[in-house]
Amino acid sequence: MGRNYRIATIPGDGIGKEVTPVAIDVLERAGSLFDFQFDWDLLPWSCEYYAAHGAMMPPGGLDEIRHHDAIFLGAVGFPGVPDHVSLWGLLLPIRRRFNQYVNLRPIRLLPGMRSPLANAAPGSIDFVIVRENTEGEYSDQGTISAEGSDDETIIQHSIFTRRGVDRIFRYGFELASTRRKKLTWATKSNGIFLAMPYWDGRGELMAQSYPGVDARQFHIDILAAHMVRDPGQFDVIVASNLMGDILSDLGAACAGTIGVAPSANINPEREFPSMFEPVHGSAPDIYGKNIANPIGQIWSGAMMLEHLGETEAAEAVMSAIEHVLLHGPRTPDMGGQASTQEVGAAVADAIRRRGPLFKLIAQA
Repeated sequence: MGRNYRIATIPGDGIGKEVTPVAIDVLERAGSLFDFQFDWDLLPWSCEYYAAHGAMMPPGGLDEIRHHDAIFLGAVGFPGVPDHVSLWGLLLPIRRRFNQYVNLRPIRLLPGMRSPLANAAPGSIDFVIVRENTEGEYSDQGTISAEGSDDETIIQHSIFTRRGVDRIFRYGFELASTRRKKLTWATKSNGIFLAMPYWDGRGELMAQSYPGVDARQFHIDILAAHMVRDPGQFDVIVASNLMGDILSDLGAACAGTIGVAPSANINPEREFPSMFEPVHGSAPDIYGKNIANPIGQIWSGAMMLEHLGETEAAEAVMSAIEHVLLHGPRTPDMGGQASTQEVGAAVADAIRRRGPLFKLIAQA
């Protein structure tokens, strides 16, 4: 009997409900080829759930999924529920309770994709953003004084701890050591008086332990400019929570479309389940039209397979993605007319038709 993985599955809101089942079909196809299977524990946690119950998930919901092998998330957020309510009611509690302090976002210009950048060819953009995921600028701590008056003042605290900063830099340097041995970190120490000079100091100290990695820092504004002007220079980028969030959307746009961008929320120590989700969000403007690009969700699934140790299956899914991106069909965001389901079925079929080749490669 093959391996079995129990996955907490949260389609969530908007196009998350459309791309998640499509990605599941692809992952099931990969499992049948490489002798493993999934138990998809489907959970209705979402803004729709909030409208019915006054919360994004039930009390004790996180305890229910504490021992799952992974979490597969579609999207969070929908009109009618304020974004800070939906985010802090579901996504951020999962990341923080399960200590998913690494948000990993690969940026690649794959075959068949067209970058808006002049002269960018497939393979010329290939870097990974390592975003700190549990502290930094995304904090619920602060004060409001003189509320309702002209002197109303909002103070929002950013939280940077030595443990949190060191571990994200260490992860980034370790990752760079396995790639092209180049690491860049984002900062704004000329404007953010306390947190960013501290961030830079810890980065400089960590760099001393990795003399084989070419480490450098850029202020976030010029880093964004360099990402557009010459994205090929980057390999691993380490950034704080807010800066990494912004850079990853910019990077995905440079690589063609945010519709294909994946992400992983990783607990490196594997004390808790890690979570895998596309970057694109719930996109309520196109929900219900079945035109959402499912590649971001499928690619996130490939990252989940890699995390679970199913390396050959992950490579098979990525190869199938590249085949479909190159030969079609394509969703409207990539200039095509195919539906979400048609693109997903094409990826699954590419795995089926090329399955014997994948097995030969895996056995070689």
